[in-house]
Amino acid sequence: MLLRTDSSLRLLVLGLIVLSCLVTSCATQKNTLYLQDIRDTTVTINGNFEPLIQKNDVLQINVSSLNPDDAVIYNAGNSVSPTSGGANMSGIALGGFLVDQQGNIQYPMLGTVKAEGLTKKQLTDNIKDQLVQRKLLVDPVVSARFLNYRVTLLGEVNKPMVVNVTNEKISILEAIGMAGDVTIYGKKENVLLIRDQEGKRVIKRLNLSDRNLLNSPYYYLQSNDVVYVEPNKAKQYTGEKSRMLLPVIISALTLGVIVLDRLILNN
Repeated sequence: MLLRTDSSLRLLVLGLIVLSCLVTSCATQKNTLYLQDIRDTTVTINGNFEPLIQKNDVLQINVSSLNPDDAVIYNAGNSVSPTSGGANMSGIALGGFLVDQQGNIQYPMLGTVKAEGLTKKQLTDNIKDQLVQRKLLVDPVVSARFLNYRVTLLGEVNKPMVVNVTNEKISILEAIGMAGDVTIYGKKENVLLIRDQEGKRVIKRLNLSDRNLLNSPYYYLQSNDVVYVEPNKAKQYTGEKSRMLLPVIISALTLGVIVLDRLILNN
């Protein structure tokens, strides 16, 4: 009788494993591939990527001159202070120049300087020209960089996260790779990109399986972009099926326990 009980237990466990497999749906290989049907080739990049300055960006602007003492005042705004207000992830407030809601920065000696919609080069050329025209500095060298360049990855990725982009250039494939890749339940063919651009919110659908992604103007992400990977039908179906099968599984498990209990008692 004990042998019979062990056999029944094995059958019960096997049945539960089969039910679990039915609950889980497997994605087809076609839905898991990136850049399908692409061969060895050279792809022409769609223009030179250069991010544009937006409202709420924080810029570090460095100025040097033949007389270093004259340039000190222009670099004072790049310092950081240990405060919680406007702090980054490390808890230290970002130094630099904040682009306000009018798209301007307040720059020493020059006052209001337009920044929104410009590239870093355009902004630094403008500042340099004004410093020379007003005879504030001799042969100044002006450089700039973003202090808050970041993109957000949400949805069906293994590690939803905010990616801080220190080199100010990142492709959508790189960002997804940093987030641990798309899960088997993610829709690679219909990834949602949300971008704030010139006071408007741009919504774009991208197909990561399409080889034309490589020369898309959205291949490189801009600061504050949000990438959302939607769940596919398999994920939705699995969730619905799990909710439907859960009472059945519980009932089967309960029945199995009762049967085993009777067998043990009869033994």
